[in-house]
Parts: sequence; structure tokens; C-alpha cells
Amino acid sequence: MRGPAQKRRGIRAQMAAGFGIFALCTLALLWVFQIFLLTPFYRAIKTREAGRISRQVVKELDSPELAPAAYALCAGTGASIFVSDELGREYVGYKYGFRESLAYDLTRRERAALFEEVNLMGGEYTRIFSDRLLLYAVTVRTGDGNHRLVVIETEITPLESTVETLTVQLLCLTLILLPLGIVLAVVISRRIARPIMEINESAKRLGGGDYSVRFEGRGPREVGGLAETLNFAADELSKTDGLRRELLANVSHDLRTPLTMIKGYAEVMRDLPGENTPENVQIIIDEAGRLNDLVNDLLDLSRLQAGVLELKRERFDLTESIREILTRYDKLADFKFPFEPKESVYVVADKLKISQVVYNLINNAVNYAGEDKTVALSQEVMGDHVRISVTDTGEGIPQDRLRDIWDRYYKVDREHRRAQIGTGLGLSIVKNVLDLHGGSYGVISELGKGSTFWFQLPIDKGEDDDNESETAE
Repeated sequence: MRGPAQKRRGIRAQMAAGFGIFALCTLALLWVFQIFLLTPFYRAIKTREAGRISRQVVKELDSPELAPAAYALCAGTGASIFVSDELGREYVGYKYGFRESLAYDLTRRERAALFEEVNLMGGEYTRIFSDRLLLYAVTVRTGDGNHRLVVIETEITPLESTVETLTVQLLCLTLILLPLGIVLAVVISRRIARPIMEINESAKRLGGGDYSVRFEGRGPREVGGLAETLNFAADELSKTDGLRRELLANVSHDLRTPLTMIKGYAEVMRDLPGENTPENVQIIIDEAGRLNDLVNDLLDLSRLQAGVLELKRERFDLTESIREILTRYDKLADFKFPFEPKESVYVVADKLKISQVVYNLINNAVNYAGEDKTVALSQEVMGDHVRISVTDTGEGIPQDRLRDIWDRYYKVDREHRRAQIGTGLGLSIVKNVLDLHGGSYGVISELGKGSTFWFQLPIDKGEDDDNESETAE
């Protein structure tokens, strides 16, 4: 059974069919208008021309210039002109050349009868005699209250020979245009369809995991734009795939190391008497905690990027929260964490998640700190926002990599080493948490001089908490 994609015709067949239908419709319209409708159109044009001449004559009925005006119209248009009253008395009469004229040769009684007939028909009368003469008559009332009959007689040229000539010409055009239209349809459709078919084949290779594929931009401008977009997508997919593989390798390394230590110390404690010491047990506990932190970070990052994590917003003292976090780094005896805020700042946010942001920024700074082992924190009030900055004195980050460091797969240090603190996913978690809060963040770095990571949150200017009120009392 054929699927929907197989039932649909390709773009080449559709374009060829479209051009063919267009050519056929064009030829059909030419045949209809030039052959079948030529005579009706010609007669309608001659009727409008006679009506125009009669209107010009009517304008001059009360003028002494009626006779010269009628003569000029007769000579200029080739039409015969006759004007009489309701009794058939002639006022003006001109016929073109020496040809016969029905209106001019009418008797007075016949003119009077024609006046009555035209009047009964609403004041306008048109008739074609023997397919060669068109008679157009109108009855009018002048400004002086007199009735007049204006008759315009014009010759209709026989169209049989013209129609025959046009038929032969259209037949020749049909025999030429149909093959030419088919050839053009095939050539143009092939030119447009071929690049699209090539892009389609390359896209299949891209979908199969071949990120080295390149899309050619031959053909129309839109096809070239599509090729550029797909090339960009292929580059990004290749980059993401490489970073994903690197992350898996790094996470595998981070999982394997504590597992190896846990297993080794546990076997020593089981097999060797006297090795069941608090120190060995603490090592196992620390390594298990490291494993737990890695798994929690991976779960948090997945929930953040899936958008299923709900924030528990509350008003809290951000400054005091940072002080509490820094007290937990006292075990890093070799490190210094200067933090001297000028005032306490309150924000409305998820306290646990913002604490996670601060933890991850400090951990990142510790991992890349310089020889002085100093990680400086600062708090700066900027209008309605507070900026928290974490600065290290490490090697810094190249400018061309600053945009990528927030990527979940990116790692500046390509030579993977076990972090002193944290799991290596901290900056991705920071980015996602701050995005959920609508906060801003960034990094300023210079090679050889360290890096400064910062984030900003809106300040809450509500009432101070009850503890401050009690202190004031």
C-alpha cells in the first residue's frame, strides 16, 4: 500500500503539468476571443461608435452649426447621418461616398413611421441589415420643445476572410507553442526541482547522523537561503553532538572515580583487620555524597530544561543568604572568600534555587581559582536591581568562547579533570534558574587575569522583617 508521500507527485511533475495547463488555457482563450467572439466584439464596437456620433449630433441640434458639424462627422467617420422631425421632414442629410444608404433613401412617410417605432422602443433603436449595414437611431427633444429623429448608418466590414486568416495563424501558433511550452516546462521544472531534490537527499543523510553533509545553494534565491539555513543547522547539530559526547565522557569519568574509591575502601575494610576506621568510613561517605550531588545536578538540569520545575517564590534577605552559604566553605582552609556588602538587600524569588545559583558560581570560581586561592564576592545596588558578582583570579576565558560557556555540553577546559567542588554542570543550572526568574546574567573575563560571573535580580522594597522591627524597639 502506497503512503501519502508516495501518492503525491514530485515538484518536477507538478511544475511541468502547471506549465502545460497554462499553455493550453492561453491557446484556448486565443481561439475563443479571436475566432468565436470576434464578430460580437466587432459589432459591439461599431454600435458604440454610432452612439458616440449620434450624441455629438444631438449636441448641435439647436445650433446653426448643425450642418457643418454633421458633414465633418460624416467625412471623418465614414458614417451616413440623417436628421428629421416627427413628421419625417428632413433637416440634415449626408451619406458617405457613393454607396447606398437606407436612411437617406427613406420617404417622408417612412421617416415618420421610423420616428414612431423608435419612440415606442424607448428612444433608441439598433438594427443590422444583411450583415453589412448597422442602423442606429434615437429620438430626442430639443431645448425649443421640438422632436427630432437622428439616424446614424455605418458600414460593417465582412469578417469571414479575417476569421479564416486568424484561424490559420492560431493553428500555426498552437502547433508551435504547445511543443515549446512542453520543452520550457520540462527545462524550468528540472532547473528548480533538481536543487530541491539534492537538498532532500542531503537532508536524509543529515537525519541519519552524517553531520558533515553540505547543502549546495544552486538554483533560485529561496533554495540558496534554504541551503544556508540547513548548513547552519548541520554545523550546530555537529557541535551539539560533539559536546554531548564529551559530556557523557566527563560524567562517566566523574561517576567512575567515586565508585572506584567507594569499592576500594569498602574491600579494604572488609579484607584487612583494623581498617574499619572512621577516616575510611568518612571517605566512603564523602564519595557517596559526591555521587549524590552529580545525580541531583543532572536531574535538576533535566527538570529545568523541560520546564516542569515550579518556583516557590518568597521574600528573603539575599545578603544574609550569601553569608550563610560562605560559612559552609570554611573547610576549604586554603581559600579566601571576601564579601563586604554595604547593606542588606531583599528579593522575591525561590530561595533554594537562588542559593543553588550562588553555590554553583562559587564552586566554578574555586575550580578555576588562581594561585592566591581567592574568590571575591561583591554586592552592588543598581537602581531597582541588585547585582551579585563572583570573581576568581584564574587563567580567564577566551573571548570567542564566552557565549558558549552557558551551554549544557560546553566545557572550557578540554582536558577533563575532577573538580574540587561541584559536578561541572553548574553554569547550565545557573542559566536555567535565572531564566525562570527573569533575571539577567553574564561574564567578564580576560586571559591571565581571571573571570567575573554576575547575575541581577529585582530588589523588593517592602517592609523589613519582624526581627528588624523588634531590634528597633
